[in-house]
Amino acid sequence: MPTADEFAALQQALADAVALRDEAVQRSEKLVGELRVVRTERDLLQEQLNRFTRRLFGASSEAGGTHQKDMFFNEAEAEGAKAEPTVEERPDDKTVDVPGHKRAKRGRKPLDPALPREVVRHELPEGERVCPHDGAVLREIGVETSEQYDIIPQQVRVIRHERVKYACPCCDGGMRLAPRPPQVIPKGLFTENAIAWVISSKYLDGLPLYRQAALLGRFGGTDVSRNTLAATVVRCGQAVQPVINLLRDLLLDSPIVFGDETEVQVLKEAGRSAQAKSYMWVQMTNGSGKDGTGPPIRLFAYAPSRSLQTAKRLYAGMRSGAVLMSDGYDPYASIASEHRLVHLGCWAHARRYFHEALQALPKDKRGAEQLPARFIALIGKLYRVEARARERQFDVQRLHRLRQKYSVKVLGDIEKLLLQHLHSVLPSSLLGKALHYLSSQWAKLKRYVDDGSLPIDNNACENSIRPFVVGRRNWLFSDTVAGANASANLYSLLQTCAANGIDGYRYLAALLVELPKAKTADDFEALLPWRLTPPSAK
Repeated sequence: MPTADEFAALQQALADAVALRDEAVQRSEKLVGELRVVRTERDLLQEQLNRFTRRLFGASSEAGGTHQKDMFFNEAEAEGAKAEPTVEERPDDKTVDVPGHKRAKRGRKPLDPALPREVVRHELPEGERVCPHDGAVLREIGVETSEQYDIIPQQVRVIRHERVKYACPCCDGGMRLAPRPPQVIPKGLFTENAIAWVISSKYLDGLPLYRQAALLGRFGGTDVSRNTLAATVVRCGQAVQPVINLLRDLLLDSPIVFGDETEVQVLKEAGRSAQAKSYMWVQMTNGSGKDGTGPPIRLFAYAPSRSLQTAKRLYAGMRSGAVLMSDGYDPYASIASEHRLVHLGCWAHARRYFHEALQALPKDKRGAEQLPARFIALIGKLYRVEARARERQFDVQRLHRLRQKYSVKVLGDIEKLLLQHLHSVLPSSLLGKALHYLSSQWAKLKRYVDDGSLPIDNNACENSIRPFVVGRRNWLFSDTVAGANASANLYSLLQTCAANGIDGYRYLAALLVELPKAKTADDFEALLPWRLTPPSAK
C-alpha cells in the first residue's frame, strides 16, 4: 500500500505527463498548421511560377498557337509547309472533272486589275518559226498569259519649287511673287507624300524612325536625321488636333463606346522618372451618331496614369443612357455611375482568368473535369451562340431571341457553378481570383442578353490596341509627352481609316494637303476620314 507521499508523487508525475502530452499535441497541431500554410504558399508560388513561365515561353494565344520565336526565325518554313504550291493556270482552265461532280481548281487568286501592268512578250526566234513538216512559216494565233508581282523599291526624289517673280518694266512699284500653297509645316523639308510615308511606316508598319532614316539613306543617298523625322511627325500629330476633336465629339455621342488602356513609357516627363509607367487610353465605337449608325471610330489618348480623373476627362460628355463596354477596372464603374450609362462586362476577360488558372496546372491535370475547364466550356457555349448568329447574319431582334433561348440557360449554369465554389477556393490563387472577378462582374456580364445590339465582350477594343502594342515592341518608348500625344493622334487617324476600309497612307497624303487650307468648322468636317477623297481616287 503506497504511502501518502508516494501517492502525491504519483499524482504529480501523472499531471506532468498529461501536461507534456498536451504540450506535444499543441506543438503537433501548430506544426500541422504551419505545414498547411507552407504547402499553401508553396502551391501559390508554384502557380505563379507556372504562370510566368508560360508568359515567357508559352503560346500567347488563349487557344494555343505557334511559338513566337517560330514566327520570327522560322516563318517562311512554318507558313510555307502549310500552303499548297501555287501553279500558273490558263484563263480557260478553271475546273477539274471529278467523278460525280465538278470541283473548282485550286490556284492563286487573280492579281489586282487596278495595278499598273508592263507587258513582256516572249517570242520564238525567227529561225524557229518554221513548220518541221512542210517548211511553212508559223503564224501567231494567240498568246498564253501569266502574271507576277514586281516591286520597285522606294524612289526618293526632290521637288523643286520655283516661285516666279513679276516686275513692271516701267517702275519699281509693281513687283510681285507667285504665292506658294500653304503647308502643314511651313518651309518643311518633306512633301506631304513623304510625311505620309514616314507616319504610316511608323504607326501602321511598326518601322522605327532610325530604320526609316537608314532606308532613306539607302534609297536616296541622303543623310536624313532621325531627329528631323521625329520633329516632323510630332508637328503633324499636333496639326491634326482639330480633326481629332471632331472624332471625339462623334464618339461621345455614340450609343455604344468601348474602353481599354495599355502601358507606354515616356522618357522625358516633368516630375517623373524615365522608368515610370504611363498609359495609352483607347476608346472606340462601331457607329457614330444618335441613331447608332455611321462610320466606326478609334481614338487613342495619352495620360500619365490610369486615375479616375483621367477617365473623367476622356468620358466627359457621354450622353445618359449610352452603353459603356469595359473590363473590371474600377474607374469605368465610376464613369458609368456618374453619367448613368449601361455598363457591360467583358466575357473575354472573365474567360482569360480561368484560362490562366487552367494553364498553371500541371499538364496531366488539365482535363475537362477540372473546375477552370468547366467554366471555360460553359463560356464557350455563350460564344457559340454569338458565332451562330454571325454565320447566319441575324439581325438584332433574332439575336436577342437566340440569346434568350440558349444564352440565358447557360448563364444560369455558370452562376450555379460559381456560387457552389466561390468560397471553397483560396481567394489568392489564380482560380480564386477568377471566381471573385466573375462574381464581382456578374451583374455587368449577364446584361448583354437583354438586347441584341449589345456586345458580349471588349475584344473589338483590344484588337484596336494590338497595332499599338506591335509598334511599341519596335520603338519601345516615346521620348517626350508631346511625342506621346502626337502618336496618339496619328494612331487615332490611321486606325479609324483601317476600321473604315480606307488606305491610311493615301488619306494622310490628302489630309496634309488640305489641312492648312481649312478655316471653318465645315472645312474641318470635310477632312474626316470617310469624307475626304484622295485626289487620285476622285
